[in-house]
Amino acid sequence: MIAARLLLAAMLLPASVAAQNAASAGAAQGPVNPLWHEQKVRNYLPHMTWPEVQDLRTRTDMVIIPIAAMEQHSLHLPIGTDFLNGLERAKLVAQKTDVLVAPILLPGNSPYHMEFAGTITLSSQTIQQVYFEAAQSLMKHGFRRFLLLNSHGGNQVITRYIADRINQETEGIAVELGDAAAPFLTRAPQTGDPTGRVFDRHGGVGETSTSLYMTPNLVNLAAARRAALTMPEHLQKMLPEVVAGDPTATLVFLAEGLKATSTGKHTSTREMSDTGTWGLRDPREATADVGRRETENFVQAAVKFIERWKQLRPMHR
Repeated sequence: MIAARLLLAAMLLPASVAAQNAASAGAAQGPVNPLWHEQKVRNYLPHMTWPEVQDLRTRTDMVIIPIAAMEQHSLHLPIGTDFLNGLERAKLVAQKTDVLVAPILLPGNSPYHMEFAGTITLSSQTIQQVYFEAAQSLMKHGFRRFLLLNSHGGNQVITRYIADRINQETEGIAVELGDAAAPFLTRAPQTGDPTGRVFDRHGGVGETSTSLYMTPNLVNLAAARRAALTMPEHLQKMLPEVVAGDPTATLVFLAEGLKATSTGKHTSTREMSDTGTWGLRDPREATADVGRRETENFVQAAVKFIERWKQLRPMHR
């Protein structure tokens, strides 16, 4: 068993990380937790020792902080989809350029999913304060540049506010990584819909494709089915213009859509979808290859932005 683990580590991981895993496995002569299957990941804070963090700090002052959610993702995707996919994306970036990956919270702001079991939502005030204080902690260790990687639509405004607080109130510098990477994308993210004319958002084909690539063993595609949507009539009438890309229609559609039951807008996920998917496509159309292409597109764009930032501004010593 130990020999098999060492061979797998050597095949999949950078040499330095594989060597560390080999040393750890060799030292573990006693019983091993049967549920533990993680391999040590380079530049991933929860796996690192303090001397490793200190050593990384000699090469970079940058941190990716994923900002995610713990919310229902229909019948076939795990509640941790946003956290897991955002974290894995950050870790992939950190294998290509030196940057620390520091996850802080699993939940985000998800009040409109609360009618589905398992969803956890936090207030915007709590979320921004926790991330702001976490960034201050990392500044104490010499990290100064923060790449906030939002992987949940409901966190968009909160993420930008966190970045602004860091920029306005501390010695740190923060950007939202999705915005920063956008100019470096080589092609539009692919959802698997060749026409681009079908409404496909939360828990739909695009998100399922990403999960099939990122966390395949957590996707239960056999449980997926097309959702029956019951949006308010005025939003239903607006939908063709949203799908066509009309910016005004999209802005006002999303301002009203996916809001907590308590708002009285009748646009919580439970009020609009019988499965939790907010989309008209069948999630079973998803493919891991589409998820891989979209992920690789983002990762290379993020790396290009990070390398350009390093050129523009020397590392803080």
